Amino acid sequence: MTSSCTQSIPRAPSSATLRVKRRFVAAIVALACASLLGLAAWMEPAAQGLGTHLQLGLAPCGWVVYGGIPCPSCGMTTSFAHATDGNFLGALRAQPAGAVLAFITACALVTSGWQLLSGDRVLGFWTDRIGARFFIAFGALVVLAWVYKILVFRGVL
Repeated sequence: MTSSCTQSIPRAPSSATLRVKRRFVAAIVALACASLLGLAAWMEPAAQGLGTHLQLGLAPCGWVVYGGIPCPSCGMTTSFAHATDGNFLGALRAQPAGAVLAFITACALVTSGWQLLSGDRVLGFWTDRIGARFFIAFGALVVLAWVYKILVFRGVL
């Protein structure tokens, strides 16, 4: 009969197992980031600052069509397309939050690529340090960028 003191305690995964898991996660993140950036690089940014997504066969923004104002993500695809062309000012003009997201996506691609090659805990290092303040700040950026986009759309700016 086994007493409660001699029951087996689960072991922590070995460092080799952790490296494989890290590389797997890094491969998924790298593939997602490379796909987004590659698709954006393939597209031609719309001159109006929004509408680049139409090249993918997607419908026009319902907010613009039915409400007469751009949605919070209007211009994101155009911003990514500008950023991948190296036109960072164009990316900021199209959608400031999109320009920041494009930069974060590029950083995540580089970071995940490094983790994929090395097996080191690089992504986790950064995600451990991203707290609620980051998401609050980014949410505020999205709202401010949306107001900016509405003002540009209405011809105020």
